[in-house]
Amino acid sequence: MISEKLKPLMANNSAIRTMFEEGDRMRAELGAENVYDFSLGNPNVPVPSEAKQALRDLIEEDSPDLHGYMSNAGFPDVRETVARHINKEHGTSFSAKNILMTVGAAGGMNVALKTILNAGEEVIIFAPYFLEYNWYVDNFDGKVVQAATDRKNFQPDLADLEKKIGEKTRVVLINSPNNPTGAVYSEETIRGISEILDRKQKELGRTIFILADEPYRELAYDGIKVPYITRYYDNTIVSYSFSKSLSVPGERIGYLVIPDELEDSELVIDAAGNANRIMGFVNAPSLQQKMIARCIDAKADIGYYDRNRQTLYKCLKECGFECIRPEGAFYLFVKSPVADENGFCKAAKKYNIIMVPGSAFAGPGYVRLAYCVSYETILASEKGFRKLAAEYR
Repeated sequence: MISEKLKPLMANNSAIRTMFEEGDRMRAELGAENVYDFSLGNPNVPVPSEAKQALRDLIEEDSPDLHGYMSNAGFPDVRETVARHINKEHGTSFSAKNILMTVGAAGGMNVALKTILNAGEEVIIFAPYFLEYNWYVDNFDGKVVQAATDRKNFQPDLADLEKKIGEKTRVVLINSPNNPTGAVYSEETIRGISEILDRKQKELGRTIFILADEPYRELAYDGIKVPYITRYYDNTIVSYSFSKSLSVPGERIGYLVIPDELEDSELVIDAAGNANRIMGFVNAPSLQQKMIARCIDAKADIGYYDRNRQTLYKCLKECGFECIRPEGAFYLFVKSPVADENGFCKAAKKYNIIMVPGSAFAGPGYVRLAYCVSYETILASEKGFRKLAAEYR
């Protein structure tokens, strides 16, 4: 017997994982080279050489604290290194105390929500979005409220945001670059959100936080700059992961940024460290923390993703499909030619193409393609997309 709270989550298991498992079945039947699986956002760019060398060196040195416990917030020297890196990149003024090392961005978000969210309070999320956010909010008996985005560019609809903020609003969750749309929220958008929240905090007499989920921060193209939100809004907590920037999603290493400007920051920082322990994480993986400190400036070569992005986008547009040109992350969000995008996904499988229905992201009528695959897969899939387009033309 499992808990009553878990039962509905089991019934609504991740559509992304379900499609990936379908891909495994098709690969076994048809051969991997004949299946074009765009379901899972699993980085395929090589881990940077600096990260590999750092791990080799650390294991060879085998220092006494390499595999041991440390403060729940992480190694002080690692946190200081992360703070200095952020300051250099974004003109901020953080120190080690503002950084809490976490078990990836997902772990960090759960720690943040455990720290600031009360039962029954609301978390506003711009749809479409990574639907597992619902689970994180539900972990702490919060309620998700969906806010709209402009379907022309998937920028948040600020008027709708303002209407959705009420007496129970505690958090506005922002994910930019965005999964599943690939949109990067502009500086104008971030300023607009900040102005609305500043006004609403005064009007309602309560603190409203921005929780910024930023695992794709480094994956931005065409010279696009991703605004660093703490510079625009004081009550911001940033959750970051090295999963995509270093191609190490399975290593589960990231951090939270809790600025001094945040209301009751010292209390929130202390509480977040305790939440890290209370939730069973205890601390972020020690070896990965040490590795990060030695290769903090390293980044995976996103040129691989950019080539895939441009090639797949060009193919889809030539086929007549409708989608925005993604500015970041490694996803294309494509409008289904029919209202039932599940039927569209089913039709695509006839041509060995695996896509995820947009309803898995609170975006019905669309499908998501994760283009973090080999370039050869992109090229080989083009014939299938043309056949799929012909079927719906």
